[in-house]
Amino acid sequence: MAKNVNDIIKNLPASRQRKIEKRASTLIAEEMTLQELRRARALTQVRMAKSLGVAQKQISEIEKRTDMHISTLRRSIEAMGGTLSLIAEFPDREPVVLAGISALDA
Repeated sequence: MAKNVNDIIKNLPASRQRKIEKRASTLIAEEMTLQELRRARALTQVRMAKSLGVAQKQISEIEKRTDMHISTLRRSIEAMGGTLSLIAEFPDREPVVLAGISALDA
């Protein structure tokens, strides 16, 4: 019979369970959709829409997009209280923060 991962974790020592939970939280935080990020920031679509001066429906549409302008992404992140940084990663060097792109207006 297959074992459920949650059952396996329950049988581990409490200290190990805390380490697993901490690592899981870190991994989850490393990648989020815009909707997940908005929810993690305890913001509603209505509140985001008011902050951006658009209709709630537009926030819903933005969150469903798989491709968007950097300026749209920047404004969304700023409406959540953050700043947008773009990083280029290459296999043969350290990551490079791209300067000036996130500050450009559409």
